[in-house]
This record gives sequence, structure tokens and C-alpha cells, in this order.
Amino acid sequence: MSSTVKDLTAGTAGGVAQVLVGQPFDIVKVRMQTSAKGTYKGMFDCAGGILKNEGPLAFYKGTLTPLLGIGVCVSIQFGALEYAKRIFAAQNHARGVGGEGGKTLTGNQLFVSGIFAGLANGVVSGPVEHIRIRLQTQSNTNPTYKGPWDAIRKIYSSYGIAGLYKGQVATLAREASGYGVYFLTYEKLVQWEMEKKNIRRDQISFLNPILYGAAAGYALWAVIYPIDMIKSRMQTDGFSPSTGQKYKSTLDCVRTVWRTEGISAFTRGLGPTLIRSPFANGATFLGFEMAMRLLDKV
Repeated sequence: MSSTVKDLTAGTAGGVAQVLVGQPFDIVKVRMQTSAKGTYKGMFDCAGGILKNEGPLAFYKGTLTPLLGIGVCVSIQFGALEYAKRIFAAQNHARGVGGEGGKTLTGNQLFVSGIFAGLANGVVSGPVEHIRIRLQTQSNTNPTYKGPWDAIRKIYSSYGIAGLYKGQVATLAREASGYGVYFLTYEKLVQWEMEKKNIRRDQISFLNPILYGAAAGYALWAVIYPIDMIKSRMQTDGFSPSTGQKYKSTLDCVRTVWRTEGISAFTRGLGPTLIRSPFANGATFLGFEMAMRLLDKV
């Protein structure tokens, strides 16, 4: 099995694990990000409202889209990351640095690899998250869309490909900056343990990818959360005759939110994100590492 196929397959496993663990937290985050100020007293009020008014299955509303789409997205992330890492490793090997095979990359090399992974991922994650957010925020009693495919069909028929890629500027800014930090943090922690214990990557305890993934997740959200909020606002703006379009552009969205709601709006919904992050990101890296070890034996 080729290295690329292994990377993509293991990435898919990580993506599926991420969605199953993180989806309930994500819907609370999105509802809080996109609601008017004062709608919810906090994350527990939001979660309680969803449970009371829509039932427990509502926490997995729109899951089909991320289950398929995020699986592909995380597959692309890891595929692009490992591809970039191999290029840097080859360069290191040619210069006689980076240890055996040049595989010990510098922080800059890991950061750039993460940026590349984020940008590659953003091409798919933009429309996937747009559809997911539309489904998560629509009325439960009078839904606009019957499901993900109906949402894709209606948005595309009315607005074309640009409609599906609404909020893409914010998405690419989020993915590039966030995944640069995300993979830098995780890979540096893996390097640290390998050097400290003088072991191979496949000898690291399965507990540690969970812990390192949790740390990487917190580093990711520390960088991207305000950008993510703007992305969510852009992706839920317009498409509704009752509300119209509030924002002319991504920059206009930033200015309007700052002027009308203040700086606190940029961190609204952060609570469920911080709770979700260690579980979802720990599951992602555990799924990836486990799948890679199994595939290495094939």
C-alpha cells in the first residue's frame, strides 16, 4: 500500500472519530456563535434548550454531512501534511540534517506543513461546514432544508458554486493559521517523547496521542476562535427573505460585530468548544495513529 493511500485512509479514520465525539459540542457552539446577543445565558442554557425543544437527537443534527465531509477533510489534512513532511525530510536528508532520513523536522517546517494541510483541507471544509451550519441553525418546526443533499441542491440552484463556498475567505484564513499551529504542537510533542525515551513513533503509548491531540486542539482554538465565529456568521448570513443579508464582506462582518456587539461576541460559544476540543482532537489523533499502525502491517 502506498504512503499516500495510508495517509488518506488513516486520516479518514481520524475524521470519523472526531465527528462522532465532537458533534454534540459543535452544535451548541454554532448556535451560540450565530444567535443574537442575549439569546442564551450560557452553554448550559443553550444545550438545555436544544434538549428540551428538539430532543436528544438534535445534538446530531446535520451529522451526515460532517461524517462524510469531515472524514474527507481530515483525510486531506493528514494526506497533505504527511506529503509536505516527506518533502522536507528529503531536503533535510540531502543536507545531512534531521536525524535518520531527515525525518526530524524543524518547527518552521512543521508549521509550513500544517499551513499546507489547512489550505488543502479548506477547499473541501468550506462547503461542508457551510451545509452543516445551515442544518444546525435552521428551525426544527419549519426547516428550510430536508437534509444535506436538499441544502446543497437549493443553495446551488439559487446561488451557484459561490453560494456553497460562502465565507470561504474566513475559512481559508482559519485553516491556514489554525492548522499550522495545530500540527506544529502535536508533532513537536511527539518528537519530544521520541527523543526523551529514545523510541520510535509506533512505540508511543496510545494514551499520549490523546493527550497531545488535546494540547494541539487547545492551541488551534486559541488562534482561530474569533476567525471561526466570523466564518459562522458569514455562512449563516443571507439566503433568508425574512432576515436578508447583514454583511457585505468578511471585513464588514468583523466591523459590524465589533461595533454592535463588542469584543465579547468574538468569544461567544467558546465554552463548549473548550470542552469539546480535548475529546474531539484526542480522538482524531488516536484514530489516525491507530490506523497507521494497522496499515503499516498490511
